[in-house]
Amino acid sequence: MAFSLFALAPVIPVVVVDDARHAVPLARALVAGGLPAIEVTLRTPAAPDAIRAIAAEVPDAVVGAGTVVTPAHVDRSVAAGAKFLVSPGWTDSLLSAMQESGVPFLPGVSTTSEVVALLERGVTDMKFFPAEAAGGTAYLKSLSGPLPQARFCPTGGISLASAPSYLALPNVGCVGGTWMLPADAIAAEDWDRVENLAREAAALR
Repeated sequence: MAFSLFALAPVIPVVVVDDARHAVPLARALVAGGLPAIEVTLRTPAAPDAIRAIAAEVPDAVVGAGTVVTPAHVDRSVAAGAKFLVSPGWTDSLLSAMQESGVPFLPGVSTTSEVVALLERGVTDMKFFPAEAAGGTAYLKSLSGPLPQARFCPTGGISLASAPSYLALPNVGCVGGTWMLPADAIAAEDWDRVENLAREAAALR
């Protein structure tokens, strides 16, 4: 990998963009608050345009694509300017496409067998999803003994209050979350509020 996502910030904002017009000011607010790694999920039609706009207009942002579930998603995301890829899970074909993309990636896992299978393929950085529903900090702590080489970005149900307990674990490199992106702030285009929430998140480590 050209760089480690875990080295950029303790929190990766998971952004769902409904209006591509919001992408650039939102990204600027997150970067100003100290969260340069921004995962734009492919859950909306606006996502590719949002990735493209952030990549072109916010040079200090490291924009990535999330909810990557097919090799076509990989190709389109990288073409749009995504600098990293995140998947909720993985298959052999998806993993191969991510490995061949040339950008860092976090394949999603929720079981020990999935972790072992990725380690067998030379992958050590993973997304743990859905974190809270799949066992939370207790599950990740139990993995650190037998599988210390695996490192995780837990995502799913994590809040400002629970994030520190995840970040305290030796096998957690960062967490993903949405709490710094309240829907009402985005709808009101209150980028100062987003920046302040991002700064609070960036101070967690």
